[in-house]
Parts: sequence; structure tokens; C-alpha cells
Amino acid sequence: MEIEAWDCRTGGSAGSSSRPPYGGWKGAQPTTLPRQGMMIGGHQWYAERVFCRALLSAFLLLFTVNAAGQQPARSPVQTPAPVSALVIAGIGRGIVPIDGTWQFHVGDDLRWAQPNLDDSRWESIRADDPWGAQNHPSYAGFAWYRRHIDIRPTSGETGQYRLLIPHAEDAYEVYWNGELIGLYGKLPPHPSWYYSEFPRTFPLIGSAVGVLAIRVWKAPLDAFSLAESGGLYDAPLVGDPDTVALREAAITWDYVREELFDYSLILLRAFITVLCVVLWSRNRREQLFIWVGVFTAMPVALRMLERLFLIPFSYEVARCINQPLYVLYAVSLWFLLVWLLQLNENPAVMRWTKTLAWVTLAVGAADGILAFYWGSATVWMQWADGVLVVFILLAELFPFVLIAIGLRRRLYVSRWAVALAAFMLQMLHTIADTSALGQRYTHWSLFADLIDHPLFTIQGVDFPPEKITSIALFAAIVFALYRYILEQQARRAALEQEMQSAREIQQVLIPETLPSLEGYAVTSAYTPALEVGGDFFQILRTPDGSTIVALGDVSGKGLKAAMNVATIVGVLRAQAGTTASPAEILVALNRCMTGRMQGGFATSIVFRLDPDGTVTLANAGHLPPFLNGKEFPLDPSLPLGLIHHTLYIELAMKLQPGDQMSFYTDGLLEARNSSGELYGFDRLYTLLADRPTAQQATEAAIQFGQDDDITVLTLTRLAAGEESTTSLTAPFLTSVAAGS
Repeated sequence: MEIEAWDCRTGGSAGSSSRPPYGGWKGAQPTTLPRQGMMIGGHQWYAERVFCRALLSAFLLLFTVNAAGQQPARSPVQTPAPVSALVIAGIGRGIVPIDGTWQFHVGDDLRWAQPNLDDSRWESIRADDPWGAQNHPSYAGFAWYRRHIDIRPTSGETGQYRLLIPHAEDAYEVYWNGELIGLYGKLPPHPSWYYSEFPRTFPLIGSAVGVLAIRVWKAPLDAFSLAESGGLYDAPLVGDPDTVALREAAITWDYVREELFDYSLILLRAFITVLCVVLWSRNRREQLFIWVGVFTAMPVALRMLERLFLIPFSYEVARCINQPLYVLYAVSLWFLLVWLLQLNENPAVMRWTKTLAWVTLAVGAADGILAFYWGSATVWMQWADGVLVVFILLAELFPFVLIAIGLRRRLYVSRWAVALAAFMLQMLHTIADTSALGQRYTHWSLFADLIDHPLFTIQGVDFPPEKITSIALFAAIVFALYRYILEQQARRAALEQEMQSAREIQQVLIPETLPSLEGYAVTSAYTPALEVGGDFFQILRTPDGSTIVALGDVSGKGLKAAMNVATIVGVLRAQAGTTASPAEILVALNRCMTGRMQGGFATSIVFRLDPDGTVTLANAGHLPPFLNGKEFPLDPSLPLGLIHHTLYIELAMKLQPGDQMSFYTDGLLEARNSSGELYGFDRLYTLLADRPTAQQATEAAIQFGQDDDITVLTLTRLAAGEESTTSLTAPFLTSVAAGS
């Protein structure tokens, strides 16, 4: 004879932590035990049997009495006991949480949505904590929640209800009495879920009595996933549509209210970013501004991917963007420190910084690309994610190296303030990420205990170390910008003083009055593109009674060109006292300027005027003059300052009364309007064909759009008895007219 007993080792109970296999729940299995060993004797066996029955009856009686004190009396039933429904009585205009214990089962089977399913042997857990905190740590995959509900509205209500799920991770489907009433994200085999969770509502269609089933899928865990995650985080709520909508809006407002201070920080960061971009656009060589801008802008971009602006970014897109942006945030700190601590002058530091930056950016991009395949992540992908993240966190220690090198330098306090505040902020983020890395294995709570713990609270706003450091960084940047403005003002004042000195030198080089040339009318105009220019002209008397006239253009403009002009004018004046040959003067100028112009050059035309109207010209790469409105060809030769031994050719001609020669620099030809169009040769020929004065020609080019220094000189042969005149127009000189 055999008897049956129940082996519960394969069954489990409501509070069991064992995970049943996917696809269903295995019930208790009967096990056969031999009767031998139990039958010692007939009477003894009978007595033992009576005793066991009495003991079992007492146990059932105690259980029944205990249950009667907690819920309405019901007839004793054999194991398993049916799952009682949650009765929601008297609901009208309001909302009720579906709290308490839910039936829970890991795995997946669409039959589990049916209301007639026997879920009495399922595990019981709460819905206000994730399943990772309730006997299923580090579990990823499918799981089902079920709850039997009996909604009993007050009289006069329509019986229309909506369900609100505040927070569930990561994607889920909601079933009411076996019918799908809504979903959040998309479940496998082609999963799609969101980077941040938002509340969602669903209509309870049909009967007010039934079974609510929630099919939840948790994505594979990444390097920062906590063991205590997955599933429902807050108990769902049920109520009339209007009240549920108000609660959903309240939850959303709670998100916004908690981040109000972050919104203000974002405005401050945006202001600094725009200011730095403006300053950088004015001086592209000052890369400090662009790195300050990038460093302050990255947290704004990273926070936008989260629920700060309530934008439901998909996980794949958001994480693919987040990882490179996070790395760029760290890299921008490196270059910010390099420029703040003036380490950009060290080639080795710059080389190592650039190399590590490119490698780290590549690692961040690779980690971001993994997000597109994370819905079906395998073990090797999870290991790859962990290795890539560890590399990024190790690279974030590079600022220690830069700070150590920078300690040797003496810098303004403002620079050190920005450097240290930015360094501390990044280190807080690094510590937080490091403490969260693999926390499900290490169980470190450094982030929650130190980094995220508020130091104080003002008007309901918490101030953890990260926020305080962000404020300190903003204050340091404002202080540094103030100091920078003071430095720029001092530098500008020094530059203005230098420019004033250069103007004074140029005023000496261009005399306020020109000598009168007997038999000629001379007009001249000089307009530099900047405060000082690179054009020059001189009218010099020679001992034999002739006149040397020189006009030219130094490559470039500004102070450097003006210094070269000073050298050329000095040589011109010295040579005019020793020779009257234009070619010899050009040879001397070329010999003096070769090797002294830092890769630049100068064009020049020099001619000698004799009292009888003879003009002897020599050209060094300058534009040909115009004679009576037509171009007068000359041998171009090479400009000054290129080849040391260069010879120049002289050409002689004789002017008749009424003849006019016009000399000019390329600033007249290269005037450019707002659309980028050049003045050009056609306009030049038309302009000089009318034989304008130097001032008229210059004004025409300036009105078109001056882009370079402009110098024009006209020389007109007078008839016998006419009075000679000279005129000079320059922006910093008084126009004069002198008669002979």
C-alpha cells in the first residue's frame, strides 16, 4: 500500500524567492512513499493517525479564526486559497491607488493576461517598489503583474475610469480582462523604450470588475544599472478621467518643480556659452573662450536628453547622443585647463591632450552605438559596455596631470578659480559615475550618501555639492571674464599708445606741405585702410635741380607695414641726396629691404622730373601709370625685397603742356563693395579716362568700398606762365595748397 505526499520543493509559495522557469509555473508534484517503516503495529498506527488528524484540525481552526479577524468569513478551502479581489467601493470623483500586494510572475506567456487564469500560486509583491528590491535583484527580461479589482462606483456616476501608471521600467503592455488597452514603448522581439520614464494613462474599457494584468519588460542591464531596478516603481492609480488627468499633470509639475533650480542654471550656462562664442568670434586665436563655452554648454545638452524638458527621447537615440556628449564634456575640461593654465605653450602637453581626446571621443562614440543593439544585448555586449565605460572614467583622471603641471606656473587668481571650480565639478561627476559603476555588485552608496545628499535646503530647493559647485564655477567664470576685460582694456590702451606713436611717425614721413614743382600742378591723396598704412610717396629735391618722386605699396597693412614704410622712406631720402637715377634708387631700396620684410615685399615706381618736362621712370613691380587717361606701359621688373641682386630699367619721355600722368596703388583697383565685387580694371579705366584729381579718384574708390590703403598722385604739365600748385589730402593731415 502506498500513500501520496506533496513535495513543495519544486512548487514554491507566495513569498518564495525562487524564479520559476519561463513559460509557466510548475505546480506541486506528487511523490510516492513506501508504507514500510510507518506501520509499527495496528493499534499504534491507528493511534498515530488519530493524533495527526486532531493536530491538523486544530491548525485549521486556528488559521480560520485568524483569517476571520482580517477579512469576511469564508468557508475553509483546501490549498491553494483563491486570490481575493481588491474592492474599491464608493468611488466617484476621485482617484484610488491600487496598492497592497500584486500577483507576480517572471517570464512571459500571453495566456497570463486572461482573467480566468489561476494565479494563486504566483508570488506576491508590492507595486510601489521595483522587483529588484523584492527578491529579484539584477533581473532583466519579462515579468507579469496581476491584480483582481472590483470597482463599485457611487450612485449617479458614469462608470468611466482610467488607469494611471506613474513609473514603470522599461516597456510594458496593459491588459484589462484579457484585452490590450494600451502600451508604453514596444516589447521584444523588436523592443523600443524611452530614456526617461513618464506617467501614462489608459482607459478601463468594459466591466468595472475584472483582472488588471501588466506585462513588463526590463532591458538588459548596462554598466550603471542598479540591482534594485525593474518593473513598477509606484502603485498604479484608478479614478475618473478628469481626476486622473489632474494627477498626471500634478506628477509632471512635480518633475518641473524639482528641476526649477536646474532651469536657472541652464539659463546661466546658456548666457556664458553665448558670451564665449561672441568673444571667440572676435578673436578666433583665443581658444580659451570656445572651450569655456563648450564646457558650460554640455550639461545643458545632457540634461535636455533627460526629462528636464519632458521630451520623450527613445533610449537608442538618447544614449547614442549622450555618451559622446558626456565624453566631450570631459574633453572640453582638459582643453579648458590647458588654456587657462597656459599649457598650450608646451608642445608635449598639447600632443598628449589631443591624442587622448580623440581616443576618448572614439570610445564614447562606440559606447553610444551599442545603444542601437541594446534591446537584444548579449553578455559580450555588456562586457564591452563595461570596458568602454571604465576607459572613459580612467581618462577623466587626466585633469590631475594637467593641474600638477600647471602648479609650476604663476597665473592670475581668476584663472586658478575657474580651473579649480571646473575641476571640482568634473570630479564630482566622475566620483558619482564611478560609485554607480557596477553598484549592483559593489553595493557602494557613495553617490546617494555624499554626492546627491543636499548640504542644505532653501525654500524647498535642495543644494547638493554638485549644484553648489556649479554656482561656484559660474561665479569664477564671471570673475575671470571681468579680469579678462580689464586685461583687454589695458592691452588696448597700450596698443593705442603704440598706434599713436606709429601715426606720429607716419605724419613725419608724409609732410604736411609738398614742395612746389615749377611747371607742374600736383595733386595727391593718401587714405590708409587702418590707423596706419603700408602705402608711401615722397617728392624730394635733388642737388642738380631736378625732383625725385617715389610712390609704392608694402604688402600687408597696419603697424607692421607702416614700420617697413619707415625704412623705405629713410632709404629714399638718403639716396635722393646722392643720385638722381630712379633705377639706382630702386637697386639701393631692394638691397636694403631683401631679408628684412619677414616674407613680404614692396612695389614701387620712381621717376625724375626735369624742368623741361622730361620724365625718367623706373618700375619695381608696380601698376603702370596712366597718361592722358590711357595706360602707359612700363617694364614691370621684380618687386622690392625678393631677390638681392635685381636690376631695374629706366624709360624717359617728355610731357607736353596739358599732359597729365596719374599714379596709384592697388587699393584703388581692389576696392570691394558689400557684395564682394571688386572695383576692377573696367571701372578704373573709366574713372581715369576723365582725368580726375587725386582726391576725386580716391573718393570714388572709398564710396565703392575701401578694402586696402589707397594712394593717388596726379602730375599735370603746365603751359608757360601758369602758376604751379600742389595739394595733399590725408585723413590725419590738413589739406594744403601751396603756390610757387
